[in-house]
Amino acid sequence: MKYLITLFLLAQLAIYARYTEAQVTNWESSPLNYQNSPLNYQNSPLNYQNSPLNYQNSPLNYNSTNGVYDNNGNRIGYQTQSPSGVTNVFDNNGNRIGYSPNKRNQ
Repeated sequence: MKYLITLFLLAQLAIYARYTEAQVTNWESSPLNYQNSPLNYQNSPLNYQNSPLNYQNSPLNYNSTNGVYDNNGNRIGYQTQSPSGVTNVFDNNGNRIGYSPNKRNQ
């Protein structure tokens, strides 16, 4: 019985290690990197360039070129690029919902 429990635990550990290994990212893509962090002012909606109050980011601006749309054509947000090259994705209320790291450093 001890042998079966040990074997079971080792199998679970192997499965866990296999899936966690695939989730490792490099530092340039990591959300812990300050360049990608929402705590960085360049990525913050408090920065007017990223704010939904900026007419360029407003859903009321029908000529906007930075809108993000779902598969049904509904505008779900907008994207901006920081001076460091990080592309930030915000919902229509200005909440940061994603990012793409600077491609020049990779």
